Amino acid sequence: MLPVVMAMMRAYAPYVAFPFAVVVGFVGYNFENLMGRAETPWKEESIQDERLDRKLDKMVTPSVTEVPELKSKTDMPKTVLNRNDKRNLSETHDR
Repeated sequence: MLPVVMAMMRAYAPYVAFPFAVVVGFVGYNFENLMGRAETPWKEESIQDERLDRKLDKMVTPSVTEVPELKSKTDMPKTVLNRNDKRNLSETHDR
């Protein structure tokens, strides 16, 4: 008897699972509409305007190679080779 029941469940599984999935999806969709945000946040500017602003800013800057130094970060080495310099380590860790 058990093999017959298992064969019937295997054969008719889509007919049982599909309506169940439709009901669960319908309930979840409506629950989300009730409990979710009512409004969608919109951007202030369009994507095209943002792109145009970026292109204009890029044209205004003089050169890609002229960037400001890291003067605000005193512990940041200017190059990778100065990272383990003993003179810099003794200055920062003296107490």
